[in-house]
Amino acid sequence: MSGYGGGGYGGPVGGAGGQPPPGWAGQGSPVPPQGPPYAPPPGYPYAQPVPPPGYPYAQPVPPQPYPYAWAPPPGAEPSRGRKILRGLYNPFYAAQRAFRPSRPGIVHDPEVRKLQLWRTALGLVAWVGLMVAYKAFVSADDVKAVADDRLDQSWSSVLVLVCTFPVVVGAFVAAARGGLRRVYLRRALRSLGAVVAIMASMGTSALAMAPELAGLRDAVGLPGKIVIGVTCLWSIGFALYGIGLSLVHVFRTADIHEVVPPVLAGVLVWEMALLDVVTGAYPQVPAGARAVFILGAPITVTALSWWEIHRLRHHHGLTVRNALGR
Repeated sequence: MSGYGGGGYGGPVGGAGGQPPPGWAGQGSPVPPQGPPYAPPPGYPYAQPVPPPGYPYAQPVPPQPYPYAWAPPPGAEPSRGRKILRGLYNPFYAAQRAFRPSRPGIVHDPEVRKLQLWRTALGLVAWVGLMVAYKAFVSADDVKAVADDRLDQSWSSVLVLVCTFPVVVGAFVAAARGGLRRVYLRRALRSLGAVVAIMASMGTSALAMAPELAGLRDAVGLPGKIVIGVTCLWSIGFALYGIGLSLVHVFRTADIHEVVPPVLAGVLVWEMALLDVVTGAYPQVPAGARAVFILGAPITVTALSWWEIHRLRHHHGLTVRNALGR
């Protein structure tokens, strides 16, 4: 009997239409799906998970911390401790922190800032020109005397501003409605801190140079004198720069509201003009030129204050009326 019949592959049992033997993978038989060419067989006890398609060769590297712990990353805001440390050895930086407005959301107008600086510079140039034109500088002693007079005038302006500050700010807060009073009173603490800072710096200078306190300086001995001297030098830089910043930023009253500085500056400059008239300032200057010089400052500052309020209204939507909640 042929091997293909009778029970063979082609016989009645396994002939045409018969089924192939189990496990036979002949032509036309289904082939099991193949995995990756180097994948371990199913059930392999040490099989590793296949990395995701986005990272075929390596896993993502986590970000590394900044290598220098003592310095902040580039562009990062310095910490409060670093700011305090910088202010201890740099009085000018400390003055900037104390006398420049820094309320979050405050409006900074570069045009107003530029005009404020021009006003200060032109006022100084006009004052020097007036002194030179009328021969106030005759000798070195005259130069020192005029410089001292100018410093005294700046200090007088600060004192007048200190006295005017609570009156104008108090009237502004009292005129506000609703919850604005509490907000403005809370914001006024920074301006009050600037006033206290300038007064304290001048008091430190007096501690080191006032003849009345010579006994105290002798009592503390040499180490105490060194500490007082270093503190005095720091305070002089802080106070001189702070006086200029206080006059430009009007004791950072923009922290209360942006419309307060122009209003307070206008009141201050007219008070200073009245004080010059009462005290007879610039006696060596003829009456006509003295009147022009004394009145020129308040007129100019008033015009600048009006223009600043105009810009705040038209470019930023800030007015005295809406600042008061009316």
